[in-house]
Amino acid sequence: MNSHINETILMECRKKLLLQKQEILNRFRTAQREYVQTEKSGDEADQSVAHIAEHSFLVSQERMRNQLLEVEMALARIEQGTFGICEETEEMIETERLLAIPWTRLSIEGAELREAVSRKYAR
Repeated sequence: MNSHINETILMECRKKLLLQKQEILNRFRTAQREYVQTEKSGDEADQSVAHIAEHSFLVSQERMRNQLLEVEMALARIEQGTFGICEETEEMIETERLLAIPWTRLSIEGAELREAVSRKYAR
């Protein structure tokens, strides 16, 4: 395990990650059940509404898939002993930040650096 992070903090983050994973999976199942139950026939207006609902469903599924991926990667970092190390600066991520967003891969400084680079190249 990562010797730079207190074991108590590490276990708290792991617990939060597992709870977040379960919540995402529950939201995924609920959204899937609700989508399957939507009416997909009818006139043009009904079909248009069905297409909009399908698009919303797919967007939300993609968002949940990305969130789940972030959580899974954080759990893997715990197992690998690299949890809490910023991908940008390679410094330790702030404890408060890890407790608030345990799947984060960036320290505050690292996030600011990435944001500055993305703004620079977005022009």
